Amino acid sequence: MTRAGSITRLLDIMARLRDPVTGCPWDVEQSFASIAPYTVEEAYEVADAIDREDWPALKTELGDLLFQVVFHARMARERGLFGFDDVVEAISEKMVRRHPHVFADAADVTSAAEQTVKWEELKAQERRDQSRAGGRDVSALDGISANLPALTRARKIHERVASQGFGLASPGEALEDVISEVEELSQEIADGSPGRIADELGDVLFAAVNLARHLDVDPESALRRSAARFETRYRFVERRLSRDNRTISDCPAEELDALWTSAKDEEAASR
Repeated sequence: MTRAGSITRLLDIMARLRDPVTGCPWDVEQSFASIAPYTVEEAYEVADAIDREDWPALKTELGDLLFQVVFHARMARERGLFGFDDVVEAISEKMVRRHPHVFADAADVTSAAEQTVKWEELKAQERRDQSRAGGRDVSALDGISANLPALTRARKIHERVASQGFGLASPGEALEDVISEVEELSQEIADGSPGRIADELGDVLFAAVNLARHLDVDPESALRRSAARFETRYRFVERRLSRDNRTISDCPAEELDALWTSAKDEEAASR
């Protein structure tokens, strides 16, 4: 089947699923809001397949994500907003516009780093144009979705303000900021104000994300890896205890510490 034929088949399948008479009742009753969580979930499953380097799974997950795009485009068409072809045309125009060194007679870009700078400049100009067209005040923070995962949104905020020359200039300064925020959190814990404790803990996380930016570490990926390591170690401790028909709650703290160290040692040996 040709590329165009494959897309046409998928669009036809979606149209049949959404048919109010002969379609699938579940698909028919969905809306943008009800489908949005599935769209986010599919994007995470794509990322998970990549992290695991499971390429057959990646093929499947990319298909699931594409289906989400088709689903939203179909609902938009039914409401007279836009269609799938409009989505494709919009992204095609955007990619051409943001790569003038490839598609237009523009100055050469000689490195990925230089292209990143140019890309951000073009995006910033687009945001300014959109804000002015909508009669809104222009801000460097325009276009950062409030629905992004908190760590990702925090990283984007730090990146955006840093591009304007605002913020800490070095990893050392960012680390000192984290330490300072931890000290403030410690003080609030001692004073016992739940609201302030939450605020200060948020400041610690926000500062840690900025440190990650300085170290060129993606905080979402780093946290996922840490959670995965913790899970592996915890399961190791559970397995060791289950040999004697014991559980975590049966085990004194000193023994748990020793088992945890054994789990870390096994992890290090397997690398």
